[in-house]
Amino acid sequence: MLNISDIKADVESVITNEALTHEQAMMNLSAIPLNYVEFFETSKEFRELFEAGCLCTMTEGNVTYQPRYTLPDYEKLIREGCTFLRLEPPKCLFEAIQILEMFYRHIPSVTHYPVYLGSVDKLLEPFMDDEHAYELIRSFLIFLDRSIPDSYCHMNLGPEATRAGEMIVEIETELNNAIPSITLLYDPDITPDDFAKKCVICALNCAKPSFANDKEYGRLYRMPYGIASCYNALPVSGGSFTLSRIVLSRLAERAKDSEHFINELLPHAVDVLCGYMEQKIEFLVEKSHFFKSNFLVKEKFLKLENFTAMLGVVGMNECVNTLMEKERRPDRYGSSEYTDELALNILETIKKTIDSFESKYCDCTDHHFTMHAQVGIDSDFDISPGARIAIGSEPPLYEHLIQCGKVHPYFTSGVGDIFPFDITARKNADAVLDLIKGGFSKGMRYFSTYSSDSDVIRITGYLVKKSDVAKLDDGIAVPQANAMWGYYEVKNSRIYDRKVRTL
Repeated sequence: MLNISDIKADVESVITNEALTHEQAMMNLSAIPLNYVEFFETSKEFRELFEAGCLCTMTEGNVTYQPRYTLPDYEKLIREGCTFLRLEPPKCLFEAIQILEMFYRHIPSVTHYPVYLGSVDKLLEPFMDDEHAYELIRSFLIFLDRSIPDSYCHMNLGPEATRAGEMIVEIETELNNAIPSITLLYDPDITPDDFAKKCVICALNCAKPSFANDKEYGRLYRMPYGIASCYNALPVSGGSFTLSRIVLSRLAERAKDSEHFINELLPHAVDVLCGYMEQKIEFLVEKSHFFKSNFLVKEKFLKLENFTAMLGVVGMNECVNTLMEKERRPDRYGSSEYTDELALNILETIKKTIDSFESKYCDCTDHHFTMHAQVGIDSDFDISPGARIAIGSEPPLYEHLIQCGKVHPYFTSGVGDIFPFDITARKNADAVLDLIKGGFSKGMRYFSTYSSDSDVIRITGYLVKKSDVAKLDDGIAVPQANAMWGYYEVKNSRIYDRKVRTL
């Protein structure tokens, strides 16, 4: 039943918040009704686990009217233009940049901004004979930072080195902006070391680009993939209908021991969450307007058959430690073979349960959902992102990379770990690149870094400026929407206390 006083309180909390810009307030207000109106009846089991905090719908509300993450086919845009927006194919670098800027304005997502900007180096490379290329691309990157105030918007580069890619990395190193997020689709057999080292230096300056294991991600789908939002690996010309998550740490509190957790509680909770996600997807596809009328679908920039759905996992660290306490064992997550094996058993159980659930849609993943290492939300407290080792408990670097290599392969739609370095690493990009190569050879999927003195840092999966967090602490509004999320993560999750590595 609708509770008017609750709605009023939610609205008032937005419209009286001086640290929100007009656009941020407007978007927050638009989400409030969806948290109170139900369009399908959820199961008793789902409601019980949801109210206990074991399951979480990721601020989507009780219904969604557009896919959470969309990855349009930008190559088609450059090749053919867009009828709906009356855009002709570009003939020069200025037009290529302009058509992208106009198109981005119309890309929906859970954030209301584009979460995927495409492989921009490849999109711009055919037009790089322009003598004003540097000035045009620099202006383009500034435009993105000022007009898409959300670092969930994500640009891809590589795996090949291009003139456009090198120029983007050079300019980003100079600009030191948090937007857009960038990933290098890295393959040591394709990506030249000199370009990869330039990317390392850029990352140490401004927390981007991150490195994605292109060899492994390239095998996931029958179509090209892209990295979107935090680090989500999804099909191009598709994306993800929805993302809901299971909070392992809270579920573990209900367990008698590891056996009870793995054999009974966990499969039940995952199956209940799959059922809820399927209800939401069927409403989105069959009843809402998006797949019936949106121009991106009509012109085949997006295809229904290229969408999947993501079941997120969070709080593995606290889950394992809670189970160890219940069994009176001294082991802690990430520091023993026993806890590593327990974590892998948990992930294997989740995978088997997901694979046993058949979705009506999700054609591109054989009608199954994908596993995602969810990075957390601003209200999380004592809940580590995905399957990461908790801040303050990080093992030595090489042991940490090997542990990541064990758990990363389970998360087909995105996972990542973050390794800050001291400032001396900027003089030794070769060593950082060797660490990335070594981690990828052991199974790692995604590697992020920044320097201890960087203003731009990676919070969980997105980028924020420490200077913006300081402004919010003083009640001063900042343009970037993520900064508010980052502010609470800094307060709740000890982000500034990450172990700084030395080489």
